[in-house]
Amino acid sequence: MVPFVLPGETVKIGRIHKAHAPLEGIVTPSPERVAAPCPLFAQCGGCHYQHAPYEFQVARKVEILREQLQRVGKIAFDGEIRVVSGPAYGYRNRAQFHIADGQIGFLEAGSHILAPIEGECATASPRLNQALASLREKLNDARFPRFVKAVEVFTNETDIQVNCIDAERAVARRFYDWMESTVAIDYETGAGAFRVSPKSFFQVNRFLIDPLVEAAIGGHSGGTALDLYAGAGLFALPLAKHFSRVIAVEGGSAAAHDLAFNAQRAGVAVESQYDRVEDYLERLDETPDFVLADPPRAGLGQGVVFNLKRLAPPRLTIVSCDPATLARDLAAMPEYKIEALTLVDLFPQTYHMETVVRLSR
Repeated sequence: MVPFVLPGETVKIGRIHKAHAPLEGIVTPSPERVAAPCPLFAQCGGCHYQHAPYEFQVARKVEILREQLQRVGKIAFDGEIRVVSGPAYGYRNRAQFHIADGQIGFLEAGSHILAPIEGECATASPRLNQALASLREKLNDARFPRFVKAVEVFTNETDIQVNCIDAERAVARRFYDWMESTVAIDYETGAGAFRVSPKSFFQVNRFLIDPLVEAAIGGHSGGTALDLYAGAGLFALPLAKHFSRVIAVEGGSAAAHDLAFNAQRAGVAVESQYDRVEDYLERLDETPDFVLADPPRAGLGQGVVFNLKRLAPPRLTIVSCDPATLARDLAAMPEYKIEALTLVDLFPQTYHMETVVRLSR
């Protein structure tokens, strides 16, 4: 397995270790190969596909998704995989920047070595790059705390939220004031405004938030809907406009508080449950009409799958960020058939992908 190579190319590789090898040179390039716009590509660990045209990237992701379903889940899905995509660059509204020796950047792939960013990040939004430039300038100021090793920046293209994610000790409030950081971001979407606090999850592609929601819940309506791993309520709030009762379950404290606040401010009836999804489902006896689950990369897992099978909702949608764990979870639920499969390319230039699977019992 060699990174940064395209099908059909002849390449020179380094020493093979556990089926992996580094790329040392291109002998015969593919006609599809393009010049990467970022000077840090192949050094920084953030992007994997800048050497390929965007349409080519998306087509390969569709093949990878189909292959993962077959190889991991033994699911031979030969139906259409719909693709939802947006701009290939400038899409990220959130990024983590590492700091070392007075420089700021990303980490090199598979290491703790800093790859300093001298200019802009090609995948970051304009406001995020503006915040990066400000951080780079402030690093030379005596007021910048030298014990801060990494920060996360989130933006709605107007305000920024700076969070210290790696520091040798607590950071004073005046640091965030100096950074002009907003405690909570108000993020506008087609479904309304969402308060997003530090440590609260929200989607990172500023162009595809509304299309993702539409792919997940468009056309669904009925009595009771269950939103699992609800975050700040991105799916719960629009669900409340189509279902008589919506129960949103979130185990993270910050996200659960944002969820309750966002529902109240929007004036929609959402029953917010601050609980682990596994624990909530274990106590649940009533079968919902519809379940939407947006689990972390680890997937649903055995406990959640077991209880979903026990409750037997007639309709189930899974929003997955890992095709391998998705295939594993689907294989464990043979009672359900795939009605629609959509690849939402939230992470252009990387091998990551978001998949929306609509299932019926």
